[in-house]
Amino acid sequence: MDNKEKLILAINPGSTSTKVTLFKDEEVLFEESLFHDADVLLKFPHVNNQLDFRYQVIMDMLSSRGYKPSDIDAFVGRGGSACTQPGGITVIDEKMFKDTCDAVGGSEHPAKLGVMLAWKFACETGRPAYTLDPTNTDEYCEYARLTGIKGIYRVSHSHVLNQKAVAKYHAKNVMNKAYEDCNFIVAHIDGGITVSAHDHGRMVDGNMGADGEGAFSPTRIGSVPVLSLLDYLEDHTLADVRLKCSRAGGFVEFFGTSNSDTIHALVDKGDKKATIVWNTMLYQICKMIGSMAAVLCGKVDGILLTGGLLRFPDVEATIKERCGFIAPITQYPGEMEQEALALPALDVLRGKITPLTYSGKNVWDGFEGTDL
Repeated sequence: MDNKEKLILAINPGSTSTKVTLFKDEEVLFEESLFHDADVLLKFPHVNNQLDFRYQVIMDMLSSRGYKPSDIDAFVGRGGSACTQPGGITVIDEKMFKDTCDAVGGSEHPAKLGVMLAWKFACETGRPAYTLDPTNTDEYCEYARLTGIKGIYRVSHSHVLNQKAVAKYHAKNVMNKAYEDCNFIVAHIDGGITVSAHDHGRMVDGNMGADGEGAFSPTRIGSVPVLSLLDYLEDHTLADVRLKCSRAGGFVEFFGTSNSDTIHALVDKGDKKATIVWNTMLYQICKMIGSMAAVLCGKVDGILLTGGLLRFPDVEATIKERCGFIAPITQYPGEMEQEALALPALDVLRGKITPLTYSGKNVWDGFEGTDL
């Protein structure tokens, strides 16, 4: 076992921010997060085009603290957009990088940039790169997959990393149980919003946050009636709709900004438009939580709330009012993603665990024995 101190850089691109944490073993040396408003990110025609911009953001963060990439022993990035993967820590290789760039998994969430950035740093330094519980981690139950159109299936596109980290923390530190012995509903509420059902250690269902499903959010449209969307397409392009699904819907559509502080300030002033939009978002989140309770047959050990929008007290208050009858509600403001990324990578470097290898194939490949 290698017990030499290790420097690990955790890279976490979100829909509205770039967050970086440098660890020395388990110790946080520094953590920085830079918010990017919609008008900045929308200058890039595609998520992939943000790579150099986000890379420079990270380089500036490192430089300001007196570090350079060659000082770092491993890079670990939030991921997504490649083929679906099992949960756990996985080595980033050229195949995963290319599949992520090409979004073979069908999702263009900015989390994909974590894999792309980690691989870029790895190629420059010769150090290893990893990803953990990417947005397309697939543990769905069979009934969560089928839609009413043959050949179109629901897949896991969610804030898996943070949701699993919060669920594991709550199980261990609050319930004194293993994650695998609990049932949770976890809601990640931030620039994107996803709610999922965790059944004895597996995330068996949830909404496809960046695919036009669930509550609308600061940057996403959420669920939209299909026929109305078809009417909308008569005067708009497919590219317009794809952009609104992931980066230009929700608050951006209504107000031209994804800055939730700006919108909530309007709510506090009694602005009618902002109040309706904000409260509708919360109403839709509550509907999603109720649907996940049905997935778990009402056997819910806890509803766990996480994400940046919990800095606004009315978010938790509204969910408690509407969903408190289901199970106890606990909030974990912000996220636990940085530690969740870095600590398994440290275990790999120390030789305690063996990382997974990217297969380049989806976890689920259809309903065997049927023509569905």
